[in-house]
Amino acid sequence: MIITYHGGESFKISQGDLTLAVNPQSKVSADITLFTRGRSDTSEKSGFVIDGPGEYEIKDIFIKGFLNRTFLVNFESIKLCFLGSGENQEEVEDVDILFVPTDAYKTAVALEPSVLIPMNYDKQTLTQFLKEAGETDVKPLDKFVVKKKDLEGKEGEIVVLKEE
Repeated sequence: MIITYHGGESFKISQGDLTLAVNPQSKVSADITLFTRGRSDTSEKSGFVIDGPGEYEIKDIFIKGFLNRTFLVNFESIKLCFLGSGENQEEVEDVDILFVPTDAYKTAVALEPSVLIPMNYDKQTLTQFLKEAGETDVKPLDKFVVKKKDLEGKEGEIVVLKEE
């Protein structure tokens, strides 16, 4: 699985020839386009579009959306979570990779993900997020390449992605 960051809350996640675009800010070719904050009229849509609560299965990718704009995505046996608003996260468990706003570190840690990927940050909010996490030397990556076996034994590791 390859995860790239496109700024704000926008990500592209691909595995083989399957692609999931999350909150795209420009035209992206994808099998599934997921909008966690609602669609804007300027957003380019591609493939199957999900923008609200419900359960979906598209090309062996399972997605569950909640009213609080949290989305769970099971993609190639890796459980991804895009953390929405609110503290009501009891249905979120066994998360491998958690995409989290930088102001929600405490909520994120309570979910015990293997990996945390901060989103929608600037230098100041990222610095504060890393300080809360007790991390001082996290080097931003161009992309995060991961397999399920790579996540075994990890607890709350922070991966910062550079905007592409």
